[in-house]
Amino acid sequence: MKQITKAVIPVAGWGTRMLPITKAIEKCMLPVGTRPVIDYIVKDCLKAGIKDFYFVVGEQSSQVEDFYRSNIKLNDYLKRKGKTEMLELVAPMKDVTLHFIVQPSTGGYGTSVPVGLASEFIDADESALVVMGDQFFWRQDDGSNAADLIKLVNDSGLTCGLLGVPVPKEEVSKYGIIEKDANNRFVQIVEKPAPEDAPSNLNNASFYVFDKDIFELAKTLPANPVRGEYEITDAINKYVQSGKDFIVGEAKGEYLDSGNVQGWLHANRVVLSDIDQK
Repeated sequence: MKQITKAVIPVAGWGTRMLPITKAIEKCMLPVGTRPVIDYIVKDCLKAGIKDFYFVVGEQSSQVEDFYRSNIKLNDYLKRKGKTEMLELVAPMKDVTLHFIVQPSTGGYGTSVPVGLASEFIDADESALVVMGDQFFWRQDDGSNAADLIKLVNDSGLTCGLLGVPVPKEEVSKYGIIEKDANNRFVQIVEKPAPEDAPSNLNNASFYVFDKDIFELAKTLPANPVRGEYEITDAINKYVQSGKDFIVGEAKGEYLDSGNVQGWLHANRVVLSDIDQK
């Protein structure tokens, strides 16, 4: 397997749970502190040595690209006002390449759609990070879950893996819960089990390393017959059912889901509280 240097970040959703603000602001660009949600994911990936970012964006998207490119007028303003120390805050990232894949607004819907669209950019002997763009981990140790997951996959000798995040046992019925074996190999994801039936208390954190086979499965599998959506968990299940192994790890830090109002407000409280204490 090649060194993992690519990350796919799906951000094409309309953010309907956050309307009306997402009519004007893309969901992944909602602020947590003074940075958009997407930037916490990107910073985590940078610590893991990612050099190519593939943002899967909607047809209407422009804000992610605007955020990461140079703003000449803003730079000139800061220089005129003697605020040159702020130029570093708005400078484009160095030594990385940004790619933007447009996901059509018509057609299939679900988490596997953007992964399938990115498949053509992943080589046959290559794995890549896939991180959904409306959630991140807030860590106190300056570590990187992307780096941790890549190391876990490499150390296991496998080409795929995912991170789970512990949730209170009494709340497992809200989540997709990971079942794994004694060797931390993936068995299945059980959707919203009753607490007494849950195989663990690990919620799927939508933080993955996928090889080319899973990218291709995401592109070719039909919609889930029960929910009618194209789901990445179906691709993972199919991969494992074919006899291949898939490692499971546990994420570090606090999992912050910014895809709904309550989660976004909580993320701001956590981040701003930590900043105030420093």
